[in-house]
Amino acid sequence: MARQLDEQIAGRFPVGQRLRVLDVGMGQGTQALRLARAGHQVTGLEQDGRMLAVAREALAAEPEGIQGRVRFVEGDGRETGVHFLPGSFDVVLCHGVLMYVEEPDPLLAGLARMLAPGGLLSLLVRNADALAMRPGLSGDWAGAVGAFDTVSYTNRLGLDVRADRLGTLTATLAGIGAPLGTWYGVRVFTDTAADEATVPPDVETLLAAEERAGRTDPYRQVAALLHLCGVRG
Repeated sequence: MARQLDEQIAGRFPVGQRLRVLDVGMGQGTQALRLARAGHQVTGLEQDGRMLAVAREALAAEPEGIQGRVRFVEGDGRETGVHFLPGSFDVVLCHGVLMYVEEPDPLLAGLARMLAPGGLLSLLVRNADALAMRPGLSGDWAGAVGAFDTVSYTNRLGLDVRADRLGTLTATLAGIGAPLGTWYGVRVFTDTAADEATVPPDVETLLAAEERAGRTDPYRQVAALLHLCGVRG
């Protein structure tokens, strides 16, 4: 997914431009630090104090120049208007967050307001149109049958969360002034892999297959996750 994001950034902004990036629900700061290393000015927003502590520890290990390009803020992604002015960012990331939000539309509208004209909104969501794939491929036929008519599921942490449909998010993004530009599938072939699985020796070939499938119909339509990129008009 990092490659997809970099592709979108490279296609929409001049080479070498230092972008203002907001990472909402940044978790341990992996994506935020990666973008800071690439030269961008990054603000990470995270409400979980434990995650924030891990991110700060990781930042402390970075060179001083990178540390100077990163700011971490403790807060809820639904309250971006409290922390930042409208139009303050060129890129807004919201990866792996919407599944924990019961009503995502207000959050998405707030994120769109943070974008400068032409800014990029990057979303990573659970694909509600493919919820039956994981139980089905695992031989859980009852679970597969039950997944067809719902957007709710239990994630690997044992939490009851929700998924999003491509059609619904496409309409939402259009309505908030950041219409969908491009979308990808993520984890087309590898969603059923165990968390503790070792890295296979042919990992580069595996990644190439995932990358190709994530851009190609009909494969991307059944991916576990969807990566959507909206552009502020």
